[in-house]
Amino acid sequence: MSFRSLFRDVRDSFGSLSRRSFEVKLSGHQRGKSQGSVHELGEPALVIQNSRWASLPPELLRDVIKRLEASESTWPSRKHVVACAAVCRSWRETCREIVKSPEFCGKLTFPVSLKQPGPREGTIQCFIKRDKANHTYHLFLCLSPAVLVENGKFLLSAKRNRRTTCTEYIISMDADNISRSSNTYIGKLRSNFLGTKFIIYDTQPPYNGAAVPNPGRTSRRFYSKVSPKVPSGSYNIAQVTYELNVLGTRGPRRMHCVMYSIPASSLDAGGTVPGQPENLLPRTLEDSFRSISFSKSSIMDHHSVDFSSARFSDIMGSRGTEEEEDAKMRPLVLRNKAPRWHEQLQCWCLNFRGRVTVASVKNFQLIAATQPPAGAPTPSQPAPPEHDKIILQFGKVAKDMFTMDYRYPLSAFQAFAICLSSFDTKLACE
Repeated sequence: MSFRSLFRDVRDSFGSLSRRSFEVKLSGHQRGKSQGSVHELGEPALVIQNSRWASLPPELLRDVIKRLEASESTWPSRKHVVACAAVCRSWRETCREIVKSPEFCGKLTFPVSLKQPGPREGTIQCFIKRDKANHTYHLFLCLSPAVLVENGKFLLSAKRNRRTTCTEYIISMDADNISRSSNTYIGKLRSNFLGTKFIIYDTQPPYNGAAVPNPGRTSRRFYSKVSPKVPSGSYNIAQVTYELNVLGTRGPRRMHCVMYSIPASSLDAGGTVPGQPENLLPRTLEDSFRSISFSKSSIMDHHSVDFSSARFSDIMGSRGTEEEEDAKMRPLVLRNKAPRWHEQLQCWCLNFRGRVTVASVKNFQLIAATQPPAGAPTPSQPAPPEHDKIILQFGKVAKDMFTMDYRYPLSAFQAFAICLSSFDTKLACE
């Protein structure tokens, strides 16, 4: 009995279930050209207790999932891995144990992968389609190495809303229902009036201990109109800044990204991105506030020092330890890679390795901005190899079509939000 026939037998054994509750739902932007959504586990999974497949021996189940994970490595065939995770609780736990995050396997499988860091080796190649008429942007996963392709796997969508003093981009996991009142809303991007400063908001709080500014303001009317299941948090996780072009000279944009939810130590040897989400289910309002609550006594206990019973060397040693901890918790800062002027072409050039084919002021590459610790002399040594790697690159390939390639430590959600800032009009930067 072949492995594929075994999997077909597993799928067909749930004939009593509705087709909608088990099989993978493929609903994407521009049906017929796209391969659908990565959100096959958006609805609550149906737990099946009285099935022969639900009581499969753990050793055999692990072998089945491992072989399936190895054979179905690309979309759309990777939908079978997601289907196995929807069988029952035991299958779901086994899939969670075997299927690795994009950081280690380089694959986007479950919806939670959209907020997990990209691969350490190589990049995840995506493309963005812009719809100027509807002010929407759709992010797709590339299914082939070709630059100009019409088919892709839908990942995220965004809609631009212009206001009097700012511009907002609502980011959703649904290709059509892009609004804050939807349970597929996962964050937003907001700009200032000039389009020089952008703040990325997430519905989930960052890891504990991060020095994150105050959460964004949310209208009371918003809470009264939506379901309690809709994500209600609004946490500032990153800031994108474009330098002002006071003299009005023609040239590339200069941008800096401060990633409050990613420590700078994540690029060091053995560094990691803490607090990675395990699911994208919305938290309750009570849980959101509990994760950021502080008591006055705990703050005073953390900073107080007993001078009567401590030596001066001990006090200075503890302060040195605190400084080291603060250095480790500094947020990661990204900057755009400076292009070089090409004399023959008479233009600014960057090496996109064939992934960008049309010149545009929106094109950019982001690398880590090396920052020495406070008080330390600036060394004349070259930056570490990890800091020289291109973490995110974005560029135009056709009218209303752009490529987006990202890697560790950025996630697809963070990379998409940064690229959305490049679409916005910047009155004082060009």
